[in-house]
Amino acid sequence: MAATILIVEDNDKNMKLARDILQAQGYATLEAVTGEDGVRLARERGPDLVLMDIQLPGISGIEALRQLRADPATASIPVVAVTASVMQTDRRQIVEAGFDGYIGKPISLRPFLEAVRSHLAGAA
Repeated sequence: MAATILIVEDNDKNMKLARDILQAQGYATLEAVTGEDGVRLARERGPDLVLMDIQLPGISGIEALRQLRADPATASIPVVAVTASVMQTDRRQIVEAGFDGYIGKPISLRPFLEAVRSHLAGAA
């Protein structure tokens, strides 16, 4: 059975790109455009991996991660930050917040897929 990946992204073009890449590789995808919807979908559907934008309408990706980690039902789901914030301090904040990894934007196909495979393998 294909792994299910929840994409939490408010930019339509970034959402479409991530979805198209993942579905072309055989993954099932779920989509949310706000942090609140991402948390709700993760709780309802229990995806194998969450790809989380940091800058979201409503709660941030960091706050959404805190809520997922605080819930025993979602605490062990790997959550990878996908963000255009590339400054060293931004990366440190992302790691310190407890994300399992980081993927920079714009998305590059090979590193994106390698990160997804790596985090899915680590969760297995």
